[in-house]
Amino acid sequence: MPKKIKVGVIGAVKRGSSFKLAVDVVDRLKVEAVCDINEEKLEEKRIYFGASEKYTDYREMIKRADIEAVIVATPMPLHVPQSIAALKNNLHVLSEVPAGVSIRECRNLVKAAVESKGIYMMAENFTYMKPNTVVKEMVLRGFFGETYYAEGEYLHELKGLNEITRWRRKWQTGINGITYGTHSLGPILQWMPGDRVVSVSCAGSGHHYKDPRGDYYENEDTCVMLCKTARGGLIKIRIDMLSDRPHAMHNYCLQGTDGSYESARSAGEKDRIWLRSRSGEMKWTDLEDLSEEFLPSYWKKYMEIAKKAGHGGGDFFEVLDFVDSIEGRKPCPIGIHQAMDITLPGLVSQQSIKKGGKWLPVPDSRSWHK
Repeated sequence: MPKKIKVGVIGAVKRGSSFKLAVDVVDRLKVEAVCDINEEKLEEKRIYFGASEKYTDYREMIKRADIEAVIVATPMPLHVPQSIAALKNNLHVLSEVPAGVSIRECRNLVKAAVESKGIYMMAENFTYMKPNTVVKEMVLRGFFGETYYAEGEYLHELKGLNEITRWRRKWQTGINGITYGTHSLGPILQWMPGDRVVSVSCAGSGHHYKDPRGDYYENEDTCVMLCKTARGGLIKIRIDMLSDRPHAMHNYCLQGTDGSYESARSAGEKDRIWLRSRSGEMKWTDLEDLSEEFLPSYWKKYMEIAKKAGHGGGDFFEVLDFVDSIEGRKPCPIGIHQAMDITLPGLVSQQSIKKGGKWLPVPDSRSWHK
């Protein structure tokens, strides 16, 4: 039997638990240690994962546990310090999104990743969802021609959840601008291969909701970020975690010279696509009708298992890619610089909205630590 990669799960009690099915099915990982500040439920999770060790301090786990990799499944402000600690010990890191909550700490994360022998991967699961994967394959095969415009929306009312997972009150709805945009931008940048966002402008719709303490949320209800890309493309990202409305967390559209795509926006609707080479008229086709042809073989192989792992299969396929990257089977698909390409525009948008929507440049992490 091949040697399994020993991994520690940081944040094992809540979000970390959702990785268990993927870890079990991939079958090349072994959860050796679990870590969480919730000591009361930690033993239960140690048994759940079949781990040998448990810790309440991630630094102690990284220092003492017999592990080669970590899964960082903690609240947003902890991603960078925990990832850096692991990278400095040459451990491989699979981190939840976004990569960081400030440009300064992102610089520190990039430095640690560049200098480490470990692989850094950001776990952007929306990039692996079936419709997004099918569209990506169409783009890579040239069916869209040149892609030059896209939209992504994450509409997920969180006011109640803010009071349960209190970190969200500050880091998702307590800062104005795009605080949680990687689910929207991640798939889009894969549909614009080789491109990146070079400048952004952000504006909001005002404040219409108060928290239970009577304070207005700092984040405006809907924030829209316009992005210009290095190749001249335009992207629109809309994030709304406050407005009272049904959830619609993965809305997308893509426009190319030879194709157009619009995702379903509510239950009962269908993802629709138009490809010049497949239609002699301007008429939509159900994306599912083309899925058999364009869905990659790895998705077909693991389809039924992946769907059980959560986030439309994303939780499974990101773990599979993480393991393949560690074992040298493929380059890391969302490595440190790709993670920055997805994360940094949102951080710069928070500066733009303070300046009345002024267009501001987005740094390229590839120039930070050469």
